[in-house]
Amino acid sequence: MNLVCLDMEGVLTPEIWIEFARVSGIPALARTTRDEPDYEKLMRWRIGILKENRLGLKEIQAVIAKIDPLPGAKEFLDALREQTQVVILSDTFEQFAMPLMKKLGYPAIFCNTLEVAESGEIIGFSMRVNDSKRSTVRALQSVGFETIAVGDSYNDLGMILSSKAGVLFRSTDAIKAAYPTLPACDDYPTLLTLIQNAL
Repeated sequence: MNLVCLDMEGVLTPEIWIEFARVSGIPALARTTRDEPDYEKLMRWRIGILKENRLGLKEIQAVIAKIDPLPGAKEFLDALREQTQVVILSDTFEQFAMPLMKKLGYPAIFCNTLEVAESGEIIGFSMRVNDSKRSTVRALQSVGFETIAVGDSYNDLGMILSSKAGVLFRSTDAIKAAYPTLPACDDYPTLLTLIQNAL
């Protein structure tokens, strides 16, 4: 049985941290996994900047409430779910993802959890499992699924390269150049066709 594993940010939704960087006026927070392959290092750095600027979960959630899925993302997801099972594998956090999942029709998502103080300060984070996307794909394969993975960033490469097929979607030139054998595209109709061909 096939299971398509999609990244969330950059594939179905805008990058939350880039939007928060724009709204908060803190350009440093625009750094993402397209720039830093080590997600835990990136998150510790982000939490430090939030603390310095006295920003917490409430401020981030206020920005997320105004974010919509990327144009065409819900239609793509609906069309894909008519043909096969789909799960979103994301390194984001449930406190960030749920408003966006509502706008996408509540697809299944596996993500992480923020540790938040009573004051609303983000004090840490709990990763669901180490190397979560690759680990999840391998676990799904161990119970009989054949996976097809789609992502845009360094932290998606583990699940893409571990799957029977994978696609880079709206990725960077540097990642595409480093992995020239991986199919790459920038629009949902092409992405849907590439996935259909791999099913």
